[in-house]
Amino acid sequence: MYSSWEELENACKTCKKCKLCGSRTNVVIGTGNKEADLMFIGEGPGADEDASGNPFVGRAGKLMNMAFQALGINRDEVYIANVVKCRPPNNRNPEEDEVNSCLDYLRCQVMLVKPKVIVLLGNVALKNILGKDYGITNSRGKWIEKNGIFYMPTFHPAALLRDESKKILFWKDLKEVKQKMNNF
Repeated sequence: MYSSWEELENACKTCKKCKLCGSRTNVVIGTGNKEADLMFIGEGPGADEDASGNPFVGRAGKLMNMAFQALGINRDEVYIANVVKCRPPNNRNPEEDEVNSCLDYLRCQVMLVKPKVIVLLGNVALKNILGKDYGITNSRGKWIEKNGIFYMPTFHPAALLRDESKKILFWKDLKEVKQKMNNF
């Protein structure tokens, strides 16, 4: 495990643990407040994220930013990361070996940030953080406490772009998160 951000970031930038390193433009480690009480975890970078080196800057990120703004959440005050740090081809879900290659990096990020609340964006984040027994359909909107951290599973913003009916539930979940944060 890495004991500092510098060690972690250097390890991520030079990582060659899986085949995703061969096609990446940038490693997308994370962004935001490295001491945030609130953390968001998605599945992996898309094309815009790979190009910029920052998570959630494409269409899904813009949707997330609108939700943040409406709720009075400053994006710079939260920490945002992904399960995998390199873009899977054609925005496919990361494969199990790719996830396993990156999970220690994500665990280290959580350890360094020390968030009180983590929002799990989508099924990939949910299953790889809390376990394969969880599914987004049954778990979304329900608080799960583990090791002193409160987790809120919800839809990935990209899912909202494909199915607008999920926006109401996503909004409801983020309002729950905002309320929880106000109680700390």
